[in-house]
Amino acid sequence: MIRLPRRVSPGRMALVFCAPALVLYTLFMVWPLAQSLRFAVVDRTGEWVGLDNVDRLFTDALWSERFWRALRQNLVFFLIHCLVQNPIGLGLAALLTVSRLRGANVYRTLIFIPTTLSVVVVGFAWSRILNPLWGIVETPLLGRPSTALPTLSLISVWQWVGIPMMFFYATLIAIPQDLVDASRVDGASAWATFWRVCFPLVLPMFGVITIVTYIANMNAFDLVFTVKGVEAGPGRSTDLLGTLFYRTRFGSTQGVPDRAMGATVAGATFFVILVGLLAFLLVWRRRVRTYQL
Repeated sequence: MIRLPRRVSPGRMALVFCAPALVLYTLFMVWPLAQSLRFAVVDRTGEWVGLDNVDRLFTDALWSERFWRALRQNLVFFLIHCLVQNPIGLGLAALLTVSRLRGANVYRTLIFIPTTLSVVVVGFAWSRILNPLWGIVETPLLGRPSTALPTLSLISVWQWVGIPMMFFYATLIAIPQDLVDASRVDGASAWATFWRVCFPLVLPMFGVITIVTYIANMNAFDLVFTVKGVEAGPGRSTDLLGTLFYRTRFGSTQGVPDRAMGATVAGATFFVILVGLLAFLLVWRRRVRTYQL
């Protein structure tokens, strides 16, 4: 008699399909994070020092000044993206959907193309475009401490605005057309239709994009490194948590590598992202519920 195989439970089947991803995530995310946290509690010789490195980071005048400056500038970097990139992405998505713009597919492709470019290419190209000697502007926007960070932020916005645009675009085209048509029949303008009908349905996606932007920007490194180098000049005015970690862990022209303090900076960055993420989720969920009610 032929014995039929036993039916596999949905839980076991899900575990089988998720196992490869879990293994890769553990090897390349969980294990490096655990190792980084371990390095944060030892000194350069590998001896256990507990929270001494954390104490140095927040109480030592040299380290605390570097960390808080990088954190402040990282928050500015994020806020520029949040206040410029995401609203522009929403506006572009609305133009491509609600306004029924002709040639929308072509415009959507053109806006998204910069996201496919290498950050190194983008950084090199814009550093040449903004060069006061042969570029399009005479003001050294990347050479002044007051304008270098906002300029780099706007360059990043130019490259990545296609991501929130596509998120919003996917959300807008999923809205039932009957709702939009009913609003138009009632005499609402395109703006009123978007604001009263579409925006409440898009609002949850706005929170998702803000979270993605926050995580990506608090880990930002490559654009600053490409344009301004490891020293994040001028005068460390473009120094972010990512460049501070790199300079601390792998050394620079002004210092030697410090594995323990580099791991401490990485651990502090992780907790900053985690705390900010949890706080945002708590506040945003309440605001979305209030707005939709």
